[in-house]
Amino acid sequence: MADQGRTAGRARGGRRRAAGAVLAVLLCAAACTAPAADEVPDPTARDIRATLDRRAAAVLHHDPAAYAAVVDPDATALRTAQRRELGHLADVPLGSWTYRLTGLAAHGADRATADVRLGYRIKGYDSAPVSVDQVVDLKRDRADGRWYITADRAADGGGRQLWQQGDIDVVRGTHSLVLGVGRSRAELDGIAATADRAVPDVSGAWPDHWAGRVVVLVPDTVADMAELLGSPAANYRGIAAVTTGETGGSGKAPADRVIVNPEAYAMLGAFGQRVVLTHETTHVATRTRTSAATPVWLSEGFADWAAYRTQGRTAAEVAPELAGAVRGGDVPAALPTDEDFGFAGDADRLARAYEGGWLACELIAGHWGQDKLLAFYRAVGAHSGRDGAVEQALHEVLGTTPQDFTARWREYLRSRLG
Repeated sequence: MADQGRTAGRARGGRRRAAGAVLAVLLCAAACTAPAADEVPDPTARDIRATLDRRAAAVLHHDPAAYAAVVDPDATALRTAQRRELGHLADVPLGSWTYRLTGLAAHGADRATADVRLGYRIKGYDSAPVSVDQVVDLKRDRADGRWYITADRAADGGGRQLWQQGDIDVVRGTHSLVLGVGRSRAELDGIAATADRAVPDVSGAWPDHWAGRVVVLVPDTVADMAELLGSPAANYRGIAAVTTGETGGSGKAPADRVIVNPEAYAMLGAFGQRVVLTHETTHVATRTRTSAATPVWLSEGFADWAAYRTQGRTAAEVAPELAGAVRGGDVPAALPTDEDFGFAGDADRLARAYEGGWLACELIAGHWGQDKLLAFYRAVGAHSGRDGAVEQALHEVLGTTPQDFTARWREYLRSRLG
């Protein structure tokens, strides 16, 4: 499992605007480095699994005493923190909560470090669990023979979880579930209403079967958002939202989450907010058709195409940065690269990349038709790898070549933005 790309809405400077992108980052991105669980004596692995099973049952039964009971009695601060975290989950409709032991390293007879994969599912919204990789330190009590947790942390490259940041407020929309920490009820209600409008808009653009619902996380600050994603806050200061999930697969992949940056999202007007959540929801809908073979210009361009297609805005209004470049005689020589979509790079370059991807998808829909755009997206994502994916789909679906398509795209930029 790996970071496949990023999804975002942008709000910059005096011009309030939104766009987006794919963040196919798993919440469980870190790989285990400890020995496999079956390399450790069976009784040790069995007894540690029993401890984790008791912890999982305590979560599902909202039993703070049982949740704390698997923590080392001497770790009073950890016990307090664990009780608090469980309380934060009280209103979340959990359908399942399990721990799987993926690696285990013994440190003598009475100490161990476990690599654990938490899988949790929200009832009515997740068709498969979200996966979160954690590292758990344990020690065995010689009196009763049980293993107790002494420390619990995210795996390398992972982030904190929303319930670790505060009490979760839950808003149920028609097509959405909004989970927020530290934000007002009115704000969460507004996000749910916007997400509820986004879902049918996305279904209109993407007729393939998908869940038809979205889970939105709203942390208190951009720093909290960055903690959820395991990245520096500076990467997200102008980003209104990101989408997490696993690309490709059979539809049984870990569930997606749209994570809102409340600071940047609040800078947008109603139109911008709707575009952002429609864009992000498009990534949720297209997730199983998006793969490592899909270039970012296509995944981001398609999400923007879905978000803008019925909004009645001119190309110059949607793509102001690229319009300025084209009018100044600086027409891009090639479609945007994946590197052009880096959050930490130049903001104008990022804007032009999104806008160029959107116009490439608009070109396909306008010249070849919406059905061909959908078929092209599916064909690229179905390819075995990045090499040759776009070239083959251009030939088989659109009957053209990369050179011809690029030339058409450059001329399309001139005609739409010049």
